[in-house]
Amino acid sequence: MDHKKTVVITGASRGIGKATVEVFAQKGYNVLINFNNSEKEAIAIYNNLKAKKFSVKLFKADVSNRDEVDAMMKFCVNEFGAIDILVNNAGISQEKLFTDITDEDWDRMQNINLKSVFICTQEVLKHMIPEKKGKIINISSIWGMVGASCEVHYSTAKAGVIGLTKALAKELGPSNIQVNCVAPGIIETDMLSSFDQEQLDILKENTPLMRLGSPLDIAMCIFFLASLHADFITGQTISPNGGFVI
Repeated sequence: MDHKKTVVITGASRGIGKATVEVFAQKGYNVLINFNNSEKEAIAIYNNLKAKKFSVKLFKADVSNRDEVDAMMKFCVNEFGAIDILVNNAGISQEKLFTDITDEDWDRMQNINLKSVFICTQEVLKHMIPEKKGKIINISSIWGMVGASCEVHYSTAKAGVIGLTKALAKELGPSNIQVNCVAPGIIETDMLSSFDQEQLDILKENTPLMRLGSPLDIAMCIFFLASLHADFITGQTISPNGGFVI
């Protein structure tokens, strides 16, 4: 690397976000760990990596709030000098019959899973466009590709992330900024906490590789897209899903 690169990872306190923080830190990047509600988990990750002398900073921000996101990006630039990579990972899930989804359920899902990508990306581009370089990696889901019963609001938001990725890649190409999307399959995180063992076994059986994904599987895909090996990849949706969706 010509200089130590900096990555901002949203929703970084648990699951895929946590694994992604650990991968980038271990690979020698400056990492800004964003969290909102999971303060205890975020502090634990930060303290663990700091004790190992990795270059990490912690920042609490609601990624659907523009003022808080603006403050986070400015903090990152002040601390590390630049932002080279943004990983829009923050998200929530909810299972509910479509006819039971309330306006509040809908708005919260779109705000955290889709509007946050809009806001974080707009704010980071203030720092990336003048530099004529950068990588933005948005985390969607297989359900954004094919839809999930009883998760219509989630599937809608995640499909929106894919559409945003494609359109923005075309717009930012002349600025040498790559925008890509990772759409994970069934991953062993606490988003699966409502599933019993029988349901998990069925999901495994429906996956050609006969296992669920790990957060590290997704983190390594994100890291690849952030690396110089992916400099000619933009506007793409890569789905590490074990063959669950082909």
